[in-house]
Amino acid sequence: MAELKMLAIDLGASSGRGIVGSFDGNKLTLRENHRFSNDPVLVNGRFTWDILRIFFEIKNSITKTVIDGDNVSSMGIDTWGVDYAFIDKNGRMMANPTHYRDTRTVNITDYVKQFVSPEEIYKVTGIQAIDFNTLNQLAADRRDDPEMLARADKMLFIPDLLNYFLTGKMATEYTIASTGMILDAAKRDFAFDLTDKIGIDRSIFAPLVQPCNNLGALLPQINEEVGKNNIKVVNVASHDTASAVIAVPAKNKDFIYISSGTWSLMGAELPEPLINDETRTANYTNEGGAMGTIRFLKNIMGLWILQESRRQWKREGNEYSFGQMEAWAKEATPFASLINPDDASFNTPGNMPEKIRDYCRKTGQHVPETVGEVVRCIYESLSLKYRYTVETIERLMGKKTSMINVVGGGTKDTFLSQMTADACGTPVCAGPGEATAIGNLMMQAIAAGEIKDLSEAREVVANSFELKHYEPTRERGAWDAAYERFCKLI
Repeated sequence: MAELKMLAIDLGASSGRGIVGSFDGNKLTLRENHRFSNDPVLVNGRFTWDILRIFFEIKNSITKTVIDGDNVSSMGIDTWGVDYAFIDKNGRMMANPTHYRDTRTVNITDYVKQFVSPEEIYKVTGIQAIDFNTLNQLAADRRDDPEMLARADKMLFIPDLLNYFLTGKMATEYTIASTGMILDAAKRDFAFDLTDKIGIDRSIFAPLVQPCNNLGALLPQINEEVGKNNIKVVNVASHDTASAVIAVPAKNKDFIYISSGTWSLMGAELPEPLINDETRTANYTNEGGAMGTIRFLKNIMGLWILQESRRQWKREGNEYSFGQMEAWAKEATPFASLINPDDASFNTPGNMPEKIRDYCRKTGQHVPETVGEVVRCIYESLSLKYRYTVETIERLMGKKTSMINVVGGGTKDTFLSQMTADACGTPVCAGPGEATAIGNLMMQAIAAGEIKDLSEAREVVANSFELKHYEPTRERGAWDAAYERFCKLI
């Protein structure tokens, strides 16, 4: 076959990249052609995404493919979940999308309960109860700005919005919509009975499409701006975790994955939703995956805690590399301090090392003072949360797993990967690091007819990228004792 070239636009909460993927029928190779920061903006008390700058940078990436002579045939966009923008009847965006960390949804559940119970929401959607889920954000819009909601003609999730800017076509991609608590998990369609109760007009939702849907060519004015090309825009599995799971190089279906980055998304791939009283009590989510799968998972506060700590140290005039922080963590005393990574105090930006110290003071533990002590506390606490989550998933599914697959940026943290194997007592396969972009590209290859299905895509991933394996150490006693302490904290 002729080499297939594709462009993946991979947008994270702090940065974005354009990745050119080349597929020769056997292996996929990657080349980053553009990287840019994604800096949220606080304006008049509202925390927002600078979406027009993001769109500008996406066009820069497309332009570079033309300048470089890449002859890219398709492109796809993946992003974080839940956030959206409104489009008016004239087809114009009404305001910058609000960031999921904005405070408008704090304690929104009490307001939503007036219209529909949390139990009913979970029974229909199977989505983990989080204040910033899309349904809750829409409820906040209805409460705080009903005039704007009334003027809105459509709402589009972030990747759908950017695709609309590129093609002029409005569609709601299934995997991104599934993150928002607005879909019926079993029917895999909009949960209009729920949105009706909140007071959200059904007409606001664009048609639902599955991954591999071809949106078509760039708008003429966009094509003229970026350099004439024949790129077609494809709906990939546009939620970043949905794309990352595609790139899990598992040889069988019984695997647990951790998509490790700002968040740690940990779960299993299922053929159907798993929704019952036990999964609701455990607060597990059923999000849509590629090719009819369900991502049964838990959202865990991941490397955000470390990233925000590093930002604080930088604000104090100390810019440490991740390598330095890991080296100092290795020298720190094991299990001196533990935190619950999902404690509400760690949700918001701020002085994260001090928040960790406050947590340890309140729980009667050693207060970590040095950088190494803080970082070790974060790593050990995350590893123990992974163990707790593995045990819960296995119990809810009624079966054991023999491997944990870690994908995403967190695979660079070799110390954390080894700790995960030690804490869970389970072998860890780490890689690929660029899982989200790879999954994005694999869906484009499937849409092009060059790859048959998910199983074949995962074979390509395993053949194309270096994977690292970590075996648990024999010294289980210290980890077991720490886990007992950890379980009391959570």
